[in-house]
Amino acid sequence: MKRILMIGTGGTIACKRSSNGLKPVMSSGELLSFVPKSRNFCQADTLQVLNIDSTSMEPRHWLLIAKAIEEHYHQYDGFVICHGTDTMAYTAAALSYLIQESPKPIIITGSQKPIDMENTDARINLADSLLFASCPKAHGVNLVFDGSVIAGTRAKKDRTKSYNAFSSINFPYIAAIQDEHVIFYLDDKDLYERNVRFSHSMNPNVGLLKLIPSMDAGLLNYMAEHYDGVIIESFGVGGLPSYESGDFRQAINKWISMGKTVVMATQVPHEGSNMSVYEVGRQIKQEFGLLEAYDMTLEASVTKLMWILGQTTDPRQVRNLFYQTINRDILWC
Repeated sequence: MKRILMIGTGGTIACKRSSNGLKPVMSSGELLSFVPKSRNFCQADTLQVLNIDSTSMEPRHWLLIAKAIEEHYHQYDGFVICHGTDTMAYTAAALSYLIQESPKPIIITGSQKPIDMENTDARINLADSLLFASCPKAHGVNLVFDGSVIAGTRAKKDRTKSYNAFSSINFPYIAAIQDEHVIFYLDDKDLYERNVRFSHSMNPNVGLLKLIPSMDAGLLNYMAEHYDGVIIESFGVGGLPSYESGDFRQAINKWISMGKTVVMATQVPHEGSNMSVYEVGRQIKQEFGLLEAYDMTLEASVTKLMWILGQTTDPRQVRNLFYQTINRDILWC
């Protein structure tokens, strides 16, 4: 029988009602008590690392979770992290970079309603996660929610209330879980039998600029004084505008001359960017050698850049690492 470590971090799944609204107060041990049928397929222990609303999750917390897994890695066959849904996709992506090539499964899950409510998705999500973590074919960092298994770098929360809150963006689902059966769509563990690698640093000084029509390029200049890297979410397949009110080309030049990293992405969730299509994208990319997110999710782009800048600031190494495929995060570049 597989030994699984269930790690509590808070989130809706662990919430109880208070006078100020839902607040995470339940321990990981309490959560586990709601899924007694998991004893049929695994022996689970619990560890409480955090108990916060995931809105407050930040890179130092991701490092704390990764450290807990590293310290217990050789004692267990798999790991399940209970987490709030609002930043769950960021945590799943961050752990994909902090814990690479893991032959053991590392699962992130949570719920849209607290586990002690009569009508909740929490109990089935937690049971499914423990089941998947006990599966011999499972490996790496994945998110399990509403019967779907999603690669940690491909998950996005696209519904605020429905139980099917997460989708896999620009990549197939890894597996489905139905009636306590795991149905694999991608059965490739044999290709990933390598030694697990843990990282211990991230640079949180990464900003995001979401373009809107008529935005002042001065915002990008301001960010250059406060961040080491920026991801610019542009329109469509990607490009930068040229307005009378400001010059984005000069702002980009400032970033590059300061030795900082600029990544171009798209606001459109599906199908990715391609800056070579239009003049507004092709010229700026060629002139400054900007990085491009292509088919990566925003969550993966942000956390990957934080991870990379935590390892190096050398532009060539940053570029090589950004375009290196990690846990299925980028397919074409």
